[in-house]
Amino acid sequence: MDAAVLYSGGKDSTMALYKAMEHDNVKYLVSMVSDNPYSYMFHVPNIRWTRLSSKAISIPLLEGPTTGIKEEELKDLKRILKVLRERGVKILYSGAIASSYQRSRVEKLCQEVGLVSKTPLWHVDPIEYMTEIIDLGFKVIVTAVAAEGLDSSWLGRQIDQKMLNELKDLNRRYGVHPAFEGGEAETFVLDGPIFKKRIKILKAEKRWSQDSGVLEIKDAILVDKD
Repeated sequence: MDAAVLYSGGKDSTMALYKAMEHDNVKYLVSMVSDNPYSYMFHVPNIRWTRLSSKAISIPLLEGPTTGIKEEELKDLKRILKVLRERGVKILYSGAIASSYQRSRVEKLCQEVGLVSKTPLWHVDPIEYMTEIIDLGFKVIVTAVAAEGLDSSWLGRQIDQKMLNELKDLNRRYGVHPAFEGGEAETFVLDGPIFKKRIKILKAEKRWSQDSGVLEIKDAILVDKD
């Protein structure tokens, strides 16, 4: 069936896309571009770089502008879902792991519009999930952190086994979710098995404020895979 994926450029939406491509024909990626950096529903850091992700993966992107106001932003998503339905899309995939807030609202909107909502990562074991990301060869960097135990040195780091071991320790000490599902961190995917080209960051800037920070991608290009 024809499907679309709610896509942020991060690891969860990319893994949802990976799973979707195993079962359905993914016609579109959908990125909600929020004016509010503290959106309740949508990933914000570096969201505009999904335009490059779309080209790297070779799947068209639909961008939906949203004010990011709590609950009001759902109307903005609904408008995009209607467009998808009109274009023949039957299924919407999203990368929810444990957030009932996001999953329940996406499901409700899909029902109203006439789409099937699928969340292939729902309640996945976080350690097994992060191990799968690493084993599959996805190149994922941390682009935002906001949790005890995560300092500015984490910004720009790639998810690998060493990081996963550290996350296991932080989970024991501070309760940090090993897959960042509690909002502890945001990520961006540079390469992986579904990428036709890889993303190379040319310039990025770290911004730190008190106990949280963001790695803002300033410039990036597509390059041929090795």
